[in-house]
Amino acid sequence: MKTFNPKEIPTAEFHSLMLGTIAPRPIAFASTVDKEGNVNLSPFSFFNCFGSNPPVLIFSPARRVRDNTGKHTLENVLETGEVVINIGNYAMVEQMSLASTEYDKGVNEFVKAGLTPVASTLVAPPRVAEAPAAFECKVLEVKPIGHQGGSANLVICEALLLHVQDEVFGGDGKTIDPFKLDAVARLGGDWYLRANGDSLFELPKPVRNKGIGIDQLPAHIRNSTVLTGNNLARLGNTEAIPSQEEVQAFAQDPMYRYLAQKYADNRIEMEKQMHLLAQRLLAEGRVPEAWKVLLVNSPLHR
Repeated sequence: MKTFNPKEIPTAEFHSLMLGTIAPRPIAFASTVDKEGNVNLSPFSFFNCFGSNPPVLIFSPARRVRDNTGKHTLENVLETGEVVINIGNYAMVEQMSLASTEYDKGVNEFVKAGLTPVASTLVAPPRVAEAPAAFECKVLEVKPIGHQGGSANLVICEALLLHVQDEVFGGDGKTIDPFKLDAVARLGGDWYLRANGDSLFELPKPVRNKGIGIDQLPAHIRNSTVLTGNNLARLGNTEAIPSQEEVQAFAQDPMYRYLAQKYADNRIEMEKQMHLLAQRLLAEGRVPEAWKVLLVNSPLHR
């Protein structure tokens, strides 16, 4: 493992390492206006949400590493105290990227990127019509962290209104469908992430139950040469393991009987195959069945 001290290498080098490792990062596609009403639109991947009561969003138009200059977005929020944080998606990602071009002050990136401005309800900056969602925000505070190239400027915002396109809601009309949102995020270099397709997966939250933990797994499971840390954690997120009666009943399952007969003369290989089967079941979300596969040959359940 290599170790890097930011005080011992060029800022640009550490900056690149940060962007490559702290990823993926959501993108704040920020629209602002200056005191004369000139519109600016620019994406920032130093961005996230930090509370919901009040709803707080923070993004950082950091000072440019190469020449320590500030950005028009920062100048505008300092002048007006307002911003719209638009959420980009895959359908507009190249337009969003084009808007990051360092045009001269006063150039309207809506025009350059071919995007449609829509008047906001409570703030002066327009929102992006093509964006699946947009937060109208007032700026609570701008907190500079340093004054050198690469220094952060935390723009702390309170969301006053949220606009969400109808088509990105799920069937219940209340929750956002991530497949319909089709969000994008930044990685290092020229790389982006499309949050869709096989990139999306569901994971049950531990807050819904108090799992037994990996430390309470039987030793032959905990020390498996097949099961990964993720597999063990999924098992450890179970509140209670199957009863002895349930495990014994599973011994009649065709999956188990096939493997038990095939590897009857090789217990080491049988255990490996059982663990591989359990791993596949876990990948399919069939946790109780995976437990039974893993326990059916355990001395405690024979």
